[in-house]
Amino acid sequence: MKNILSVAVVLTLLVVYLTGFNNPETANNKDKDFNYRFTLKTLAGENVAIETLKGKVIFLNMWATWCGPCREEMPGIQKLYEKTKSDDIVFVMLSVDQEGDQNKVAAYLKRNSFTFPVYMPTSNMSTQLNVPSIPTTFIISKDGKIAHQKVGSTNYDSEKYKTMLQELAAQ
Repeated sequence: MKNILSVAVVLTLLVVYLTGFNNPETANNKDKDFNYRFTLKTLAGENVAIETLKGKVIFLNMWATWCGPCREEMPGIQKLYEKTKSDDIVFVMLSVDQEGDQNKVAAYLKRNSFTFPVYMPTSNMSTQLNVPSIPTTFIISKDGKIAHQKVGSTNYDSEKYKTMLQELAAQ
């Protein structure tokens, strides 16, 4: 049993390594131009061009209902959303659950009292959002630069992230 567990751990680490965590291209997009040429879908099925958010600070988090680390960070994101409400800051919670799971996503949000805006990808997604794992968060400045990228779960209910969003919004 120990040998099977050891092999499973090694294989998991190898897969994680090979799928992008070791790739500086996916890990560091800071100060790169954000590609606004893609469309999202609301849970009601309406298409929204992300380009319509140009000129605002965007907190874009990729997550899924089946992702434990995603679920873990969601309450902190909700608190950050509540603390930074502004016309200059928008939250884009991008669920990568399977197409057709909109009702499952909506039920999860309701059950947890999450009020931030949630979208799902359309078939035309930016290659920039091909991230090694979820959760992954991008913070995009008003001038369209990636100000911050975080791969993995974190506590967004912090002074650091509140200040970052507010300072970017003030620019």
